[in-house]
Amino acid sequence: MKKMVTALALTLAFAVNAMAADVISLPAKNGNVSFPHKKHQELLKDCKKCHEKGPGKIEGFGKDFAHKTCKGCHEEGKKGPTKCGECHKK
Repeated sequence: MKKMVTALALTLAFAVNAMAADVISLPAKNGNVSFPHKKHQELLKDCKKCHEKGPGKIEGFGKDFAHKTCKGCHEEGKKGPTKCGECHKK
């Protein structure tokens, strides 16, 4: 039984990963943001770093979330864009 549950969990994890969009375009007033979702999945390997409740839409996602969570992660890891124009493209 334990092996079957593990196999099911792994299958679900791979299926979710396979279905994820490569790049997500997020509309914003000061220029749209292209978010390389697949690249983040491969680098982070832990969906719960962004998706606290598991795979799917991020509850409360918006400007404040992105500026705190995304930008904060980039600053902490010293990787990725942190300035407005590096994310927002007109």
